[in-house]
Amino acid sequence: FLEMLSNPMLIPVQGTLNVVMNQNVTLSCHSDSGSPPVRYTLFKCSQKVSTLNMPDLTPGLFNLTINSASDVGEYKCKAENNNSSGGKYSNSLNFTLIEPISKPVLSSPTSQAKKGQNVTLFCLSENGSLPISYIFFKGRKSISPPVKMQKREAAVIFLFINSPSDFGTYKCRAENSFCNNTKYSNSFNFTLEEERSHSQPLIISLGLILLLFVIGFALAIPFFIIPSYKASE
Repeated sequence: FLEMLSNPMLIPVQGTLNVVMNQNVTLSCHSDSGSPPVRYTLFKCSQKVSTLNMPDLTPGLFNLTINSASDVGEYKCKAENNNSSGGKYSNSLNFTLIEPISKPVLSSPTSQAKKGQNVTLFCLSENGSLPISYIFFKGRKSISPPVKMQKREAAVIFLFINSPSDFGTYKCRAENSFCNNTKYSNSFNFTLEEERSHSQPLIISLGLILLLFVIGFALAIPFFIIPSYKASE
């Protein structure tokens, strides 16, 4: 008596479907019940990739190498034995090709600030698979929860400059699903903007008034001195 095979399960042996370029991966195709021997066939987008003949119910292991973006298409496997009519198909799997992130850039519209001013910091990694999570730091202390960006846009934090300590060194950190790929940004420091003295505008105004007075006096001299000179003749 030959028992019909159960639908096989297709799983990644490495435990994740996130892959990088030129990575070796292994897919396991396994029917846990049915009469052996079993023939497993792996397909990618309905195209046959490889076939394994197993004498028992041991999983069939398919070794692959991700060489291009086309290698992350849909995979399925088929299990057949001598009692199969057409075979049984597994679930489908799709790999996700991930790219390591580049060093993020921390920037601000202004590098100078004064006490009582609101400022903005932007953190952006130009390259890397989305989503990307950002965290802002002042010194070694985090000053924001993780900000997950689903688009290639900068994470933003708004700060209030309230004391001299707020002019410390700022950084941000970026990471994505690529393993062990955390990157820190450049350092950024706000500098204290020198406040102009309140007396300076007054001095400038008085100087302009004095200059106008001198010019006016010089222009008036001909009208007062020349007639007086003629009258004395």
